[in-house]
Amino acid sequence: MKQQAQESNSELREKLDLFISKWKLILVCVILAFILAFLYLRYATYEYQATASIKINNDKNSSKLPEISSLETYGLFSSDFSNITDEMEVIKSRTLLRKVVEELDLNIKYIVRGRIKEVEDYLNPPISINFLANDSIINKIDTTLYVKILTPTKFSLTSTESNELLNLEADDARVYAFGDKIKTGFGNIIFTPNIEKDSVKVGASIKVVMSSVDRVVEGYQAKINVSNNIGSDIISISVNENLKDKASLILDKIIEKYNEDVINDKQLIVQATSDFISNRLQLVSKELEEVDFTAETLQKSNRLTALASQSNIFLESERENETKLINTANQIQLIDYVKEQITSNNKESDILPADIGIADNSVSQLTKSHNELVLQRDRILKNSSEKNPTVINLNNQINALKSSLVSSLDNMRSTSKITLDALSQEDERIRGQIYSAPGKERQFRDIKRQQDIKESLYLYLLQKREETAIQLGLSSPNAKIIDKAYTSAIPISPKRLFVYLAALIFGIMIPSMFIYLSSILDTKIHNKNDLAKVLTIPFLGDIPKSDPKRRLIKKVDYSPKAEAFRIIRSNIDFILKGNKKKCKTLFVTSTKAQEGKSHTSINLASSLAYSEKRVLLIETDIRVPKVNEYLEIKADKGLTDYISDPDLTIDDVTTSVSTNKFLKIIPSGTIPPNPAELLMNDRVSTLFDVAQDDYDYIVVDTAAVGLVTDTLLISNYADLFIYVVSANNVDKRQLHIAQTLYDENRLPHMTILLNGTNDKSRGYGYGYGNNPHKKKKKWWQFYKK
Repeated sequence: MKQQAQESNSELREKLDLFISKWKLILVCVILAFILAFLYLRYATYEYQATASIKINNDKNSSKLPEISSLETYGLFSSDFSNITDEMEVIKSRTLLRKVVEELDLNIKYIVRGRIKEVEDYLNPPISINFLANDSIINKIDTTLYVKILTPTKFSLTSTESNELLNLEADDARVYAFGDKIKTGFGNIIFTPNIEKDSVKVGASIKVVMSSVDRVVEGYQAKINVSNNIGSDIISISVNENLKDKASLILDKIIEKYNEDVINDKQLIVQATSDFISNRLQLVSKELEEVDFTAETLQKSNRLTALASQSNIFLESERENETKLINTANQIQLIDYVKEQITSNNKESDILPADIGIADNSVSQLTKSHNELVLQRDRILKNSSEKNPTVINLNNQINALKSSLVSSLDNMRSTSKITLDALSQEDERIRGQIYSAPGKERQFRDIKRQQDIKESLYLYLLQKREETAIQLGLSSPNAKIIDKAYTSAIPISPKRLFVYLAALIFGIMIPSMFIYLSSILDTKIHNKNDLAKVLTIPFLGDIPKSDPKRRLIKKVDYSPKAEAFRIIRSNIDFILKGNKKKCKTLFVTSTKAQEGKSHTSINLASSLAYSEKRVLLIETDIRVPKVNEYLEIKADKGLTDYISDPDLTIDDVTTSVSTNKFLKIIPSGTIPPNPAELLMNDRVSTLFDVAQDDYDYIVVDTAAVGLVTDTLLISNYADLFIYVVSANNVDKRQLHIAQTLYDENRLPHMTILLNGTNDKSRGYGYGYGNNPHKKKKKWWQFYKK
């Protein structure tokens, strides 16, 4: 378990080292990502959010009769929607937004074109367009015009999308003067410059985008957000726009138009009540004139001129009774007027007069509820039809309330009629007791009573008309502004911190993913750990990658490669410590060509010779010889010549190296047509027997075992096999050859040597000693492989 944990930590450390080793690539990608983020933020179109909040004066929450409340919770009269929700839908309605778009000219955009970025100018556009056609045509236009300022008084005009509208040929711009009437397919237009705008410069290019009002309204319906917390009368409104001032203006205009719409609805009720009172006043005035004329005629015909002196004959009880009689008669007449209004066939408006003096709270409440439902239905019908389920439901509720109202009025009239009859009987009883009153005076008293009733009703209606006129002029808005439209100075899109954070993440992730995927897909051998995962062969050491111009080590050499060969030399001595033979034979091979086998053989032989050991380097890779080229020597004869010519001795094919007196070379010699058969000759055995008496070490550069069988034919002469694996070159899947040879013990004392590594973190103490070739690291080379 502990070993597994260590292996896991080791793998994690390897992955971490892999990413750290590529820090320059990651840093470059992060810098590029930040540059792209900066350019994006520099030329991006920012979006700002404006917010406003209003409070709805919810008069609809006033108390209702229990009968009405219970009626509205069942059947067709059920109401499962909130009044606040209805107001929120009204705010986002097409009708309201259309008014806002048309009044603020949101369907026309003036865009100043720069070299890279286009910027809309809404509050102070450099030019303005004036239409001479009617609004019904203008509101349906969808086109783009391109204006270029040529001089302070002239400009060119063209359209790339709708050339036919301007009667222009393709790529043919016409020149006009400001104030000229320009004929187009949608009517005549006139361009005027903004004199107060200092930024209007000669050469400026302006794009005028005209969109249909319906399309703009649909766009703002999606952009405007209206929200409300449950149980609260406060509504929050927000809109996202590219211009801060434009967003604030839109919200303020929405609230303004909403209040205007609500005020208009309230004035409809007041106007209906005022019209009703005016009509009643005309009728009462006519009836009052008739009564006055009758009283005047009666007084003249009966010569009743001293009625004032006879008034004391009436009893106090008769006066009280007459007062009640008048009030009751007024109630009955008002009830008849209201009932006539309800049952009339006038379909211009269903709104009923409210608060006209009927002394019954249930009738007033029913009338108020009826008018609220009518207004709610009419507002929905502005954006819907009669078939809307909500409209049908409201109509059903209105009809039910009318029925309830008529029933209540009938009950009130019946009650008032009974009261009136009782008062009349009481009046007759009282008058009967006044035995002294003549019949003519009683007749005049009846007419006078009628006159008082009509006069009282006339004065009452006059008072109500004045009250209605005052209400008509004092209608209050439905929405109280809590917070006016405010646009934050910080854009909501794109967010600078988010963009830079995303750039940092992508700048790290993309190269990291590339590095990680490359490491997963990489099947090459890079270091000792990679070898340990696929081979169980003892590891001899590794040779770091060096400058190709310095392929050979020297006697006085502090380079990493020279130190590596000294370490390998020590490791070989340790491995062969039990070998009592005077001369030790070292075979160097590999899986394939180009793995550094000859390079390793030559430098290993040189390193052994620099320790003042007699070393013989034999090149048995007679197919592709390289020793002469490496050591820059000329040898006419070599191993093949010795084997094939019995007259030649070992000294005849042995070559000395001028730079190292302890090193002798037997090159491959003439390349034969049958290398394998030649190595099976008995003279090969003679060569090794004789050489072992004269040398301390024999280093044999053999052929690649993965390509030919030459090495296996002479493997029995080896005391130690050094199997060279080229780092960053050999595929892991090719190393099964080496593992098979080791498992089958076909190569004696087989070891692995890794050549061409670039991992200095496993160094051999390369920094120790006085190295004249050592270069000081730069500040950015804190981690380098």
